Amino acid sequence: MGFSEADLGAIWLTLRLASTVTVLLLLVGTPIAWWLARTSSKWKGPIAAIVALPLVLPPVVLGFYLLIAMGPNGPIGQLTQNLGIGILPFTFWGLVIASVIYSMPFVVQPIQNAIEAIGERPLEVAATLSAGPLDRFFTVVVPLAKPGFITASILGFAHTVGEFGVVLMIGGNIPGKTQVVSVQLYDHVEALQYGQAHWLAGALMLFSFLVLLALYTLFPSASKRTFST
Repeated sequence: MGFSEADLGAIWLTLRLASTVTVLLLLVGTPIAWWLARTSSKWKGPIAAIVALPLVLPPVVLGFYLLIAMGPNGPIGQLTQNLGIGILPFTFWGLVIASVIYSMPFVVQPIQNAIEAIGERPLEVAATLSAGPLDRFFTVVVPLAKPGFITASILGFAHTVGEFGVVLMIGGNIPGKTQVVSVQLYDHVEALQYGQAHWLAGALMLFSFLVLLALYTLFPSASKRTFST
């Protein structure tokens, strides 16, 4: 039977979404992880709790409040309308923003753990050699925390691929625009098209297994620290 044209379109859209979200998560999540790993501020606990909230919050709850916030009367929606962008729900970039928020802990926590594992000594040595803050980050932190960054990238990408509740709330089910693999799978099941559903579900299961296999094989210590948080 194989994949239908609609299935292939959903797969392509999902890969595009996951790639975009992963890049943005690394750009946004790395400074947050650095701050959480290094700060002793009283705000560390509340900020860490906010970042980790998607781990325990039902996806439909997060999706509902994001839908309100990005709607025409919400603060984000009013801002985007004033900027001439329009409203974000039921668009690809609405999915991107929702996915960045929903997958944030899967990127921040591995990077934070990797930075904390480095300790102060390597940075102190680099400072005595006149290395500036950015120099120390890119020449000391990034190489030593490389497994954490790779783990974060893999988990962020994989988690975005498997999203359902959030993307359905924010994006709806628009073919070629917001219809990702998980939503397409739901459509097949709802229409009793179990043959097509098996193809997509099997592909997702294989993808998930390969992700975990890569993590446990290539970075066993990094994945252990990640899943224990």
